[in-house]
Amino acid sequence: MSQSDSQTNIKTEWIEITAEDGKTFKAYQALPHKGKGPGIVLIQEIFGVNGHMRGVAEQYAMDGYAVIVPDMFWRDEPGVELGYDGDDWKAAVAHKQALDYPTAISDLRAATKALRASPACDGPIASVGYCMGGVLSYLCGLDAGVDAAICYYAGGVTEFLPRADELKVPAQFHFGAEDDHIPLEHVEQTRQAFTGNKDVEVHLYGGAEHGFNCWARASYNQHASALAHGRTLTFLASHSE
Repeated sequence: MSQSDSQTNIKTEWIEITAEDGKTFKAYQALPHKGKGPGIVLIQEIFGVNGHMRGVAEQYAMDGYAVIVPDMFWRDEPGVELGYDGDDWKAAVAHKQALDYPTAISDLRAATKALRASPACDGPIASVGYCMGGVLSYLCGLDAGVDAAICYYAGGVTEFLPRADELKVPAQFHFGAEDDHIPLEHVEQTRQAFTGNKDVEVHLYGGAEHGFNCWARASYNQHASALAHGRTLTFLASHSE
């Protein structure tokens, strides 16, 4: 059942997507006030499609985008929603370790196709991912058929940088300078991998830690989050033709 926020006029609901193997999984959908717009496949952190990720989807819907957030852990445990500390943190790490990336990209490719076929999507589709989702967003740019890829604090992306020359869509990376999960050396390796590619941006935020965009975490950094969100919207708009 869909819901409409009377103040924002965005519409939200859980939808079903058919995977490439014929099974179905859920995605949270947030549509703008006009009911359609350019598409975003929003990719979760390791904590599932929790309240924060749904809030981010609604934020982009208020920016005019048709957004879906696929449940990336559905094959392991559908409907995971976790917090950021204690046992929830341990469970989140276990779910991430259980995730098979090629299968995840197959599911994201199915989600991208579903969004592109939806009447709610009337423009290009970008993947936007955070943490684990940031790495998956980069891989979406390579293998899932999106038109652009945006990657926030994509820890582990260096493992896939040997494929940098295969990237044919615009991409944008956001890293925190104080991220204790991602060494600055890895940020520089990412920058160097795309030297000469004018369609790839790499941004580093001073004083920002891992998860700086998440207002539900202690590491939230308002300045870095606002700056990154603005850059994301500018990037999306500049590649919307």
